[in-house]
Amino acid sequence: MSDPQFIHLRLHSEYSVQDGLLRIDEILALAQADAMPAVALTDLSNLFGLIKFYTAARKAGVKPVVGCEVWIDTGHADRAARLLLLVQDRAGYRLLSELLTRAYRENQQRGRPMLRPEWFDAGSEGLIALSGAQWGDVGQAILNGNADQAQALAAAWARRFPGRFYLEVQRNSRLESEPVLQGAMALAARLDLPLVATHPVQFKDQEDYKAHEARVCIARGEILADRRRQKSFVEDDAFLTQAEMARRFADLPEALANSVAIARRCNLTLELGKSCLPDFPTPPGVGFEEYLREQARTGLTARMERLYPETTQREARQTEYGDRLELELETIIQMGFSGYFLIVADFINWAKQNGVPVGPGRGSGAGSLVAYSLGITDLDPLRYALLFERFLNSERVSMPDFDIDFCQDQRYRVIDYVRDKYGADAVSQIVTFGTLAARAVVRDVGRVLELPYNFCDQLSKMIPSAPGKNVTLDEALEQVPELKERYGKEEEVKELFDLARRLEGLTRNIGMHAGGVLIAPGRLTDFCPLYLADSSGAVAVSQFDKDDVEKAGLVKFDFLGLRNLTIIDLAVKYCRQMDPDFGTDLDSLAFNDPAAYAILKKANTTAIFQLESEGMKKLLAKLEPDCFEDIIAVLALYRPGPLGSGMVDDFILRKKGKQPINYFHPDLKDCLAPTYGVIVYQEQVMQISQIIGGYISRQTASPPP
Repeated sequence: MSDPQFIHLRLHSEYSVQDGLLRIDEILALAQADAMPAVALTDLSNLFGLIKFYTAARKAGVKPVVGCEVWIDTGHADRAARLLLLVQDRAGYRLLSELLTRAYRENQQRGRPMLRPEWFDAGSEGLIALSGAQWGDVGQAILNGNADQAQALAAAWARRFPGRFYLEVQRNSRLESEPVLQGAMALAARLDLPLVATHPVQFKDQEDYKAHEARVCIARGEILADRRRQKSFVEDDAFLTQAEMARRFADLPEALANSVAIARRCNLTLELGKSCLPDFPTPPGVGFEEYLREQARTGLTARMERLYPETTQREARQTEYGDRLELELETIIQMGFSGYFLIVADFINWAKQNGVPVGPGRGSGAGSLVAYSLGITDLDPLRYALLFERFLNSERVSMPDFDIDFCQDQRYRVIDYVRDKYGADAVSQIVTFGTLAARAVVRDVGRVLELPYNFCDQLSKMIPSAPGKNVTLDEALEQVPELKERYGKEEEVKELFDLARRLEGLTRNIGMHAGGVLIAPGRLTDFCPLYLADSSGAVAVSQFDKDDVEKAGLVKFDFLGLRNLTIIDLAVKYCRQMDPDFGTDLDSLAFNDPAAYAILKKANTTAIFQLESEGMKKLLAKLEPDCFEDIIAVLALYRPGPLGSGMVDDFILRKKGKQPINYFHPDLKDCLAPTYGVIVYQEQVMQISQIIGGYISRQTASPPP
């Protein structure tokens, strides 16, 4: 670290959802521009942005100081205090995660997770505490003129954080900042405690004040022009430079120097990208690898008996299936994923054995014969020429990811099973962050500006929408001439859009991932803190999103709730109610029922998974599928790329004999015959590369029949 004059230790980002305006990249750009070698992120009551901040800061060459501003329970919910906690090391990070999680679980008051002072009596190692300036209990006692109480509180915090407690002082346009500073100076002399200068950073510069106030109003449901609303922030809650802070604290150079000393004391190092699987219980003396081999081989034997009931036919295919299984097992074991396959197989088979409908498998995971043998999937990958390499490849190391569908109404039972098996402290769901997208931010900003609803709604609807892509406000102004014209001519439109631009894309609300479930090897708080919307029965979610939990070392399992499975389950139950002898096994139904294809040809596919959209119905009516391979193809073709390339028309015309089939090369005929010479699947691309490259012969390539 160079010789800086000051380091910002109190800073709220957009992840302080109700009051922060700064994005992570903006924070680091501001630090770099001021040659500030370190900067802290101390969002209110959460560590939502920690991993993003940590990784971006390290990449930018700025030391990340990790911390959190927390609420302290004073015994009066309307007079809650704050404390600023900064992490020194890994032990401090774990303790902060535990404390935040405990506050969300046990002591939420008026939507605030409160830490009790006595919780620190058990230990505070690894954490540095700042008194909270005018928002802390010490500062509040000073403002109330109660010097004895302020001294007692400061002494108590100093005992809880020996050598790690600082009296926090500020100089800003808040009237209370100077009285607290003077009182803190007196306390520091009396108790021999160090002072540290901080500044509350909420936004980039004073020009952002109005945008920040609009963000606060959006979060609180208030109106910007309302004179009665409580204003908690001031115009200089901006990112001040070291020079500006040095001018403000010219008489207290030691308070500035302590901000740098604290930054030097905070040295959290996170090991990112190393996945840590929970321990799966295996029989005594049997390791993961051996148990996986045993279960997979036993499962394949059972599958083969069902696939090929005749002994002669089964023996003829045994070598092909056996070789494929062993090859997959070697890859899985070499990559260290034995435990992952065993864990997934365990909860899926529990679901099947306990009346929870489970999907047959989809995505690249269906290409694994090991998964099929373990019961994770129910589709024979060799029957449909699905390649294992598309799912796992030793040259491209990444965690496997099975897309697993459960009955929407009973999915919770499987999650409860996992929670019982691995422990409640080891299992949670995953947070998501809703953002202020272009259409939403226009409506929200329009509301806080008190613009007419119809006016804002009309402008919002003029912003184009595209599947899978958020059109930005700038893009909308370029793409919609009428909108650009109104922006140039109408003052209200310009004011609305200019304010909305600064808020666009910011985190707006906290949600829960639709299917992601975490299973930790021990306590989740060793990896990240948990968040609960309230402490009365709310579901716990990680404070890191799906990308960040994986970077932190946790493994995500997909527990997707699918209403189509619920509909099928209800249909079967109704059939059994009407006919007690109804014993049809859905898993054993053949794929050649003419009545089923008649329904598909008529596009009567409402409530049929992935076939129920209007666009898909039109495609089915044109294609008129009459075999299972057509259904597979139509799902692959109904995507923006194929629809816009003409592939779909080629497929339909060739299927109906109205266009000649071109296989490009004689050796590719077996590979492309099921799709009439149209390259539809990723597996076909991989096989073509293998055949043309001479890695396998065309006879070796096994196309779907």
